[in-house]
Amino acid sequence: MKHSTSAFSRRRFLQGSAAGAGILAAPAIISSKALASSGEVNFIGWAGYPALAEKVFPAFEAATGIKVNFKELPDQDTMFAEGKVALEAGGVDVLEPTIDRWGGWNSNGLLGAWDPAKLAMDNYLPGLADGSAGERSRAGDALMYVPSNWGTEALVVNEAEAKLSSPPSLGDLFSPDNSVVLRPHSTLAAMGRWLDATGKLPRPWMDGYSDMGAMVELWDIALAEAIKAKGNVVQWWSGENEANAGFTANGATVGLCWDSTGYNLRNDGYKYVAPAEGAFAWHQGFVLMKNAANVDQAHEFAKFVSTAEGSAMWAAAFSSNAVGKGSADFIDPDVAAYYGGTFNDEALGKLWWWPEQSAEFIAKRSEYADKYKAA
Repeated sequence: MKHSTSAFSRRRFLQGSAAGAGILAAPAIISSKALASSGEVNFIGWAGYPALAEKVFPAFEAATGIKVNFKELPDQDTMFAEGKVALEAGGVDVLEPTIDRWGGWNSNGLLGAWDPAKLAMDNYLPGLADGSAGERSRAGDALMYVPSNWGTEALVVNEAEAKLSSPPSLGDLFSPDNSVVLRPHSTLAAMGRWLDATGKLPRPWMDGYSDMGAMVELWDIALAEAIKAKGNVVQWWSGENEANAGFTANGATVGLCWDSTGYNLRNDGYKYVAPAEGAFAWHQGFVLMKNAANVDQAHEFAKFVSTAEGSAMWAAAFSSNAVGKGSADFIDPDVAAYYGGTFNDEALGKLWWWPEQSAEFIAKRSEYADKYKAA
């Protein structure tokens, strides 16, 4: 999968954002079948977002009669492991990976296909369930993935203490002048992108995502350089709670973190900054387990999150960006100011969407991340 730049305008980015903490009404666009439904859906998703259980799931149940049994896990590797267990034991209907990861789950036999006739595909904002993202959501003609929210991974900085380049750069993560909180595999990719941007790689960094020989060549270089700069790491993170703690408990001045981390810390002297090389961008969504027991309920769940209010609520829980048309009606002005302060048109044009990553790539990437942490 080749690197693609953002198809979103700044206006659409802000309209799609719905990360406010306000209480939103239950979605009004609900099918008559959903209103008559009862039962439950078993969902595995991300830990560290209490608004899901506090606001979103109760609103979904009120609108449809369907109860969400939610198991929260910190990262996609843990979700994948849980899905493999569920393939034999059952008990899981829906999970929420990112678009670059579901292919590996599917190649391991975990996934079933969504039925577009039971969804509302026209609900989604342009570019999220169609175009290149739509192509990446299918295996042949089968729809395997539908979007839930999207966001970025960039620099969270202590405004008073961080030492930044001009303009700020991914290279600031490796400066001894900064104490940093990092996610290992993202940081190795950041090192690779920084080396690429400064002309210090023998071939383009993107080559490693489609050629395993190139991957080993490039990640060997990135690993060696990252280890040299490892002395400024004060904490590793794999989920939201750890990322926050890196700053609030362990004194990090700079981190490579999700936009939600920056949003959560925005009133504590921290700012979210897009690096000159472009922010990492992620696309998150729902997949259906191959042996899902509550198939109709799962479709109603995914459809709920595509409505204007439902997508706004989901994005609000993650402090991220909504996927549904009309979600702009529910945007919090504070959120518009937050994202607008980070992403002007130039920064949006530089968004670096995580490429598709095979199961073989992910396994090798994990080896590099482990070596980085252990060095």
